[in-house]
Amino acid sequence: MTDTYASLVSRGCPPSADAAVILGSGLGGFTDGLDILARVPYAEIPGFPEVTVAGHSGTLIFASMAGKTLIVFSGRFHHYEGHPFGSTLLPVDLAKAFGARLLVVSNAAGGINVRFKVGDLMLIDDLMRIGFPVAEPGATYPVEFPDHSMLQLAEQTASALQIPLRRGTYLYVKGPVYETPAEIRAYRTLGADAVGMSTMPELLQASRYGMRTLGITLVTNMATGVTGEKLAHADIQDVAERRKADFTRLVNAVIASA
Repeated sequence: MTDTYASLVSRGCPPSADAAVILGSGLGGFTDGLDILARVPYAEIPGFPEVTVAGHSGTLIFASMAGKTLIVFSGRFHHYEGHPFGSTLLPVDLAKAFGARLLVVSNAAGGINVRFKVGDLMLIDDLMRIGFPVAEPGATYPVEFPDHSMLQLAEQTASALQIPLRRGTYLYVKGPVYETPAEIRAYRTLGADAVGMSTMPELLQASRYGMRTLGITLVTNMATGVTGEKLAHADIQDVAERRKADFTRLVNAVIASA
């Protein structure tokens, strides 16, 4: 990661960042209103693999907001794309190299909790995984999740901005296919509120580094069998487009106050 850091700084990127944001599917518009300092395609970053999922532009963006420097990852690497877990953690490792003390991770996920609805924003206050590790063999995680101070700040900020929020448990699954109705019923019984294919490894890696963390899920669809409707990735992007303004206002205000 030292070589990657040096390469980016040599290209004119800021030498440090205050906070990092990893954007989920369809949320790339987060940077539209920010003062852009540098923009680098992932393909031009040493060691970064190709992004293949729709809704992920695959661009590293440095921006200024409220006197703070942000490093924004517009797109991520998923294990289901064939990447080892170490590669899925590259954004967190790079954020650490730039000295970021706060990581905000977002994702698009399916709602399991029947009280949720499409378009809800959910603060992740607990994590769950089913049947496989979340890191390379041998990695250790002194789990310091959730970050209660960040959850409290996010809730206070959302209240001031009049943005409704949910809180819940995020279930991390391998993918790439959606879950069966029977699996969703089982996950609901276990206590999961939303299900997705990212985020948990990144939050735990940031915790391991001692970074402050905040996970935000956008419920872009109800999980398989909840409504009987067929799931489509294009629908995820449509919902993200409708909620990106509130998501952006919330994250910007949280980072400004953190």
